[in-house]
Amino acid sequence: MYAAYEARLQALQKRGQSHCLRSCRVGLEKESLRVNPDGSIAQTPHPPALGAALTHPWITTDYSEALLEFITPPCDGGDAALGFLRDLQAFTYPRIGEEFLWATSMPCVLDGEASIPVARYGTSNAGRMKTVYRLGLGHRYGRLMQVIAGVHFNFSMGDDFWPVYREVTGGGEDPRRFRDRVYFGMIRNLQRLGWLVPYLFGASPAVCRSFLAGRPTTLAEFDEGTYYEPHATSLRMGDIGYQNRKEEETGIKANYNSLEAYVQSLERAIHTPSPDYQRIGVCVDGEYRQLNANILQIENEYYSTVRPKPVIQGNEKPVRALRRGGVAYVELRSLDVNAFEPMGLGRDQLHFLEALMIFALLDDSPELDELEQLSIDHNQSATAHRGRDPGLKLLQRDGQPIPLRAWAEQVLAAMEPLCRVLDGETPGRPYTTALQAQRAKVADAALTPSARMLEEMAACEEGFHLFARRVSLQHAAYFRDVALEAAREAELEAAASRSLREQRDLEAADEPDFAEYLRRYFAQ
Repeated sequence: MYAAYEARLQALQKRGQSHCLRSCRVGLEKESLRVNPDGSIAQTPHPPALGAALTHPWITTDYSEALLEFITPPCDGGDAALGFLRDLQAFTYPRIGEEFLWATSMPCVLDGEASIPVARYGTSNAGRMKTVYRLGLGHRYGRLMQVIAGVHFNFSMGDDFWPVYREVTGGGEDPRRFRDRVYFGMIRNLQRLGWLVPYLFGASPAVCRSFLAGRPTTLAEFDEGTYYEPHATSLRMGDIGYQNRKEEETGIKANYNSLEAYVQSLERAIHTPSPDYQRIGVCVDGEYRQLNANILQIENEYYSTVRPKPVIQGNEKPVRALRRGGVAYVELRSLDVNAFEPMGLGRDQLHFLEALMIFALLDDSPELDELEQLSIDHNQSATAHRGRDPGLKLLQRDGQPIPLRAWAEQVLAAMEPLCRVLDGETPGRPYTTALQAQRAKVADAALTPSARMLEEMAACEEGFHLFARRVSLQHAAYFRDVALEAAREAELEAAASRSLREQRDLEAADEPDFAEYLRRYFAQ
């Protein structure tokens, strides 16, 4: 079933070049809501002691002023990335007073949608653009969807991998085009196997009643304050999570069959007016409600479980950067915040994800057609809502049904030789150990984070809010006890001060008016 992957892995081994598979780079992005002692969303502004959210490279905000986002730089492997993520959160805790970070993906919106403050980035044009974009998201989808937190796993192969792999596969094409083609093949395979991520790592089987804000639901009642689905893995990735419903209405969908096809499909959405969004208005009575009235305001509005990412220069549009420099790394976006891990994810998880990304890269990846894309969407939704149902069947590439557990075991068995290669001489065989932990979850769904969460809630007679608040406070105590190395503390202090200066410089610089700034940006 995975003959191409096996042949390429063996070819690298025979040439004595399999070590190049171990030179990958890993980065993490973790979102966490700042909350008050009662678990309600914090109303305070982004703490100045953390720096300026607009210009800080590692500590910023996402949709809401209260939704912190921690971003590690590209690191040599998952362990280093996890350590940097720990330090960012440990640096944050002494600077947020009595507030703490919510330890789950799904929030409790105890005081309604109006209690969700939109992120503010100052008076510069770049800062205003970020705020107006978020105001537009709120008008288009409502603010509740925007405060769901997640973890993004950023991955790239090392520079020494590409010439070796190009030779192994007999590619005679331009090196940049080869890299882009391989990364897009990897992305298509990650979509095909995307259901595996919520099954193994989904951690949102229940939601707070307040999150639904009185809307009708098909979810079952766990207690008076909690809804859930008995076999759910990740409701965040399901029907109540953040999704682009516009696909069904407009036919706009990203095309992952090549870099150029992907760029063109997003450009169409960015430049196609939407009657629904035209009714909202763009600038009404001198106040901007959104950046434009098109299907997408900007590329980032398009939700997807995995994205090709470029290195952006200055105020460059992402699609322009992709055309100029190609794919720099791949971003996997389907990870829930795991309440059982202080960092939001664990070491075994990172090692497994590294191996999964490489597995997806090495295997053949035919172009996606409409039928297979429907199967991919079905598999993701079915796993999010019913992933732990022993009878659940998914749809394969040819549309044939297969039990989720049987397919998962096929994939994990195929990954064994790759994990041995990645282990090399490392004591403890971290990749093989991580793989074994995932195989145990396939054999026994009770070991998955989603099952453990519902089991603990039942055992402690806690609804979602009480469970999440209790675990969040445990993690807060963990981070408050972390003693940062003096060099790291100084590095983060310097980054915070530098970011504040950079924002002040931006706001003091001569700029065109905001309307002209937007015109120039979209004219790229």
